[in-house]
Amino acid sequence: MAAMAMAMAGLMNGERAVVLLFIGRVLFSLPLSLLFHGIALSLLAFSALSLDILADSSTSLSQFNTRPGASSGILLGAVTLPAVAISKMIQLSRAFPLDQVGIEELESLTLQYWAASASCLSVLIFLCITLWWAPENMPPPPAHNVWQAKFSLSCIILHTAVSFVTFGKVSLTSFETALKLLWMLCHGLAAVKLIQHVIKTFPYCASIGESCLVTSGLVLYFGDMLAYTIEKVSGFTMKSEVVQYGSKRSEISIIIQGLLLGLLLFPMVFKFVLRMWESTFSTARSEVRTNNEIWRSLIFFSSLGFIMIVIIPSWMQLVQDFHMHPLLWVLSFIFSEPLKRLSLCVYWMCVIYVSVLRFYNISKNSKIERILLRKYYHLMAVSMFMPALIFQPEFLDLSFGAALAVFLALEIIRVWKIWPLGQSVHKFMNAFTDHRDSDLLIVSHFSLLLGCALPIWMSSGYNDRPLAPFSGILSLGIGDTMASVVGHKYGVLRWSKTGKKTIEGTAAGITSVLAACSVLLPLLASTGYILTEHWGSLLVAVTVSGLLEAYTAQLDNAFIPLIFYSLLCL
Repeated sequence: MAAMAMAMAGLMNGERAVVLLFIGRVLFSLPLSLLFHGIALSLLAFSALSLDILADSSTSLSQFNTRPGASSGILLGAVTLPAVAISKMIQLSRAFPLDQVGIEELESLTLQYWAASASCLSVLIFLCITLWWAPENMPPPPAHNVWQAKFSLSCIILHTAVSFVTFGKVSLTSFETALKLLWMLCHGLAAVKLIQHVIKTFPYCASIGESCLVTSGLVLYFGDMLAYTIEKVSGFTMKSEVVQYGSKRSEISIIIQGLLLGLLLFPMVFKFVLRMWESTFSTARSEVRTNNEIWRSLIFFSSLGFIMIVIIPSWMQLVQDFHMHPLLWVLSFIFSEPLKRLSLCVYWMCVIYVSVLRFYNISKNSKIERILLRKYYHLMAVSMFMPALIFQPEFLDLSFGAALAVFLALEIIRVWKIWPLGQSVHKFMNAFTDHRDSDLLIVSHFSLLLGCALPIWMSSGYNDRPLAPFSGILSLGIGDTMASVVGHKYGVLRWSKTGKKTIEGTAAGITSVLAACSVLLPLLASTGYILTEHWGSLLVAVTVSGLLEAYTAQLDNAFIPLIFYSLLCL
């Protein structure tokens, strides 16, 4: 037993230990009504842990061409979204007895939780099959690999059984149960197909855990979008039994979903149109090639404009009663409070211009480490987003969507080398990359923006934890920045022999976030927020997210805000 315990301790690295601590904190806060959901989350975590250990102890997943220097991250990637969903369910379960939220909203979130679990579970099944059929595991496979694969498969089967039992308890008819299970299966198949596409299309750009988080998030987000569309259309065609997403959507959320959908699907449309056009022209001479570049650019921008001005707004008006073109609605929204919102826009433009110009010159001429230089952009995010979140939260929601759309459009232009902006954008963006970026795909600016935006978007509707929307700004803009700066300048004691993170840096990050919270809470109270945070729970949330930043080899901008947000919701 002692030898087995020592072996398990050797397999339990810092990242896995912190993730299990996080899962334990979520499960500890579960009410009895969410018991089966907690059991499912536990089984998902155990299955992912087994596969995580198996993947890092073998070369079976090397075929996926993951990001160099990163661990597999399967455990962290598989449990993050389901844990966020169940934390939000815990939050709504406190409000439901007080009639502050309706049953439709709680049922909608429950369905999203099972959809997220199904997506992550299907990815785990895909990884388990890949590991089992790897050449090194051909008969006779190593004994420890067999045990870990069987354990993971057992957890997957038990998770599926718990899902069946839960749906059988809450569904009124077997037909409704079957429809919901089919909806979950569609999410799972879509997640597996998408993660294969992402890993193949963008090699060496992400770890398996990061790919799992991205693909599961996209499937969940656009599955929600599809469900809402079906519900709107079914009001004229048939009664929907499975996609009862009854909570009303705001115009801003619909606009953001439409923008993201259009930009993410646009490369496929452009690729199809481009192939049809190129098949009719020869590119033998340089003059023809130059003309082709111009025509290619014209096709790109005209196709993009048609999709974003005509196609996507048509969908928006189908699912939401705008009573005008969505672009005109945006303008009317901005000018409904012109002084505050236009002043905020001017302030943002000044901050961006001064900061980007200053740091771009420094990055070209200075020997300061790139990762340290980029932390100044985290501080810029604090100065831009913190005042807006306190005084203009709805406008900030819309602005995040617009900024993300601009980032996506620029990245598409950079990757496709669209004349005349492609080379200039590529040269400019390369000044701010680090070891986690690649020439194929630059993700750091996306992760910073989404890390700040996602907690704010997820806090729309009922929210009894005023600090939850600030979790991305606090953890990335303040905690991560202070940890990097202090650790780089004064750090001596390292968390591990091979890592660069220091105990001094982690302590500085945790202390700075707690200090920021102590200033922020009275400010929020003065603006009318009802404070319900407990300092003990806040300390646990800050500490766990700080330890995760110290130990994880994953893209911390993507994971830490979600983990911090989940803990703040409890």
